Amino acid sequence: MRNVALAMAGAVLGATGALANGDALVIGNSQYTAVQTLFGAQRVAQAASALNAKGFDVTLAQDAGASDMRKAFGEFAEMLDDDGGPVVILLSGAFVHSVGGSYLLPVTGNGRIDEADVLIQGFPLDAALAVLSAYQGRAFLVLGETGAEPDLNLFLTAGLGELDIPQGVTVIRGPAMDVARYAARDMARTARFVRRAAIEYELQIEGYAPQGQVIVREGDVSPPRGAIDPPLPDPFANRAADDVAWRLAQEADSAEGYKTYLDGFSEGAHVNAARQRLSALNAEPFYRERRAEEDLDLDRDARRAIQRDLTILGHDTRGIDGVFGNGTRGAVRRWQEETGLKVSSYLDRDQIARLQAQAARRAAELEEEEKRQQAERARQERALWRRVRDRGDEAGFREYLQTYPEGQFVDEARAVLKAIDKQRADQAVGQDRRDWNKATQANSVAAYNAYLRDWPNGAFREEAKQQIAQLQFDAERVRNSVQARNEEQAMNLNFVARQLTERRLDQLGMKPGKVDGQFDENTRAALRRFQDARGLRVSGYLDEQTMVRLLAGGIMGIDR
Repeated sequence: MRNVALAMAGAVLGATGALANGDALVIGNSQYTAVQTLFGAQRVAQAASALNAKGFDVTLAQDAGASDMRKAFGEFAEMLDDDGGPVVILLSGAFVHSVGGSYLLPVTGNGRIDEADVLIQGFPLDAALAVLSAYQGRAFLVLGETGAEPDLNLFLTAGLGELDIPQGVTVIRGPAMDVARYAARDMARTARFVRRAAIEYELQIEGYAPQGQVIVREGDVSPPRGAIDPPLPDPFANRAADDVAWRLAQEADSAEGYKTYLDGFSEGAHVNAARQRLSALNAEPFYRERRAEEDLDLDRDARRAIQRDLTILGHDTRGIDGVFGNGTRGAVRRWQEETGLKVSSYLDRDQIARLQAQAARRAAELEEEEKRQQAERARQERALWRRVRDRGDEAGFREYLQTYPEGQFVDEARAVLKAIDKQRADQAVGQDRRDWNKATQANSVAAYNAYLRDWPNGAFREEAKQQIAQLQFDAERVRNSVQARNEEQAMNLNFVARQLTERRLDQLGMKPGKVDGQFDENTRAALRRFQDARGLRVSGYLDEQTMVRLLAGGIMGIDR
């Protein structure tokens, strides 16, 4: 592959110190609004530098608009040739998708998103996949998705969606923060197994993913052989100093740093970029708070723990997935306001410790409340069962089953009623039995009411009343389930969250079946048992209240 010089438009980094045996396109968009997302310009540059150090020809575009993304893609495609090296496209930012494909959103001046414009100006992932399809077995599309949630209506849906991946192309995808770490630290490491790295950084792999796959092979980077063409003369005598000063300003990423650069290089090569970044920093009200949180370098587990603590305290994060999107930022703001802190939506170390302490106290309160409720519920159930057993009548046993459908004595109550039903059936007259059989076949409230109307003193009148009550109860449960299912879907639970839920249910003895991250009938039954035992709405779905109770028990380390 050709060595190319550093160009300002979508910087093209020529390979240095080694023969270039790989090509990469890196586009990192973060400045969609005045608030920069966690995968900012500095992290994009780190990923590009790591690839460049391995001898890749890297085309880099940061916080790019539509034209800059097209230009960078064109330069990247132009320098591709078939030398057997890896071809990598790294895209990070906010993605949307439609029936026609997925797009990386461009950075616009006003931060607004026009859906029709996105279809024309967004960077189409189909274009990236089309180019990569020509390099089967050594083509990699790496996608980092920010927590940005654009306001969409008719044509587009937030997120990457499903990709139509060509044969021989590997797609690595995940939250932008995790992809940033992987790209800057590990992606360019020689002989680094892709699958193992994906597990370590909690990334998804799709498409071509053979065992032992690596991006940079031993033979992809080699020392220079013989003489190489000398670089073109630099038209500016202080270009090297300019680049060093710009690099230092980027590393500081502060208003003072960019002002220092502009003061020293008023006509430098990076003046426009420095002014844009300075303007963005001045427009961002909580820049220092954001940087303080970024410096904590929170991993996925730490971010999940923060979301869990916020949820326990009653602040909905819209998912416990380790991705700090609008839902989590809103929850942080509400917590800060409630706690009397400066409302910024960003957390520092002291605030995280305070949040953890508050969540632990609230979890203890919920656990004590749960113990009291369970004890009182058990006392009431035993008292009703004693009365029913002492009376020994059919109505009492049916009342018990209706009140405690998952109760301690349900098997005994059903056995008694089964014997009563058999005895009644044996004694029933022919027409009564035939009408009853007709009602049970229909198994509807109307059919049982018709039986009671025709046979007000029939042999099966108590059972008919019980069946009506059960059908009405089931209908209410279905309504609850529909609402709870919608709530569960809105939580957008990922594989890890589902697996943690199953593990917690298993610890509590609720018998969720195999702990595999798949919510099957065993899981639904376990959730119903958990909800019933704690006086929650019984639906078998993971609504917010159920999640809070499960989390509260988990944070206290209580497995009973």
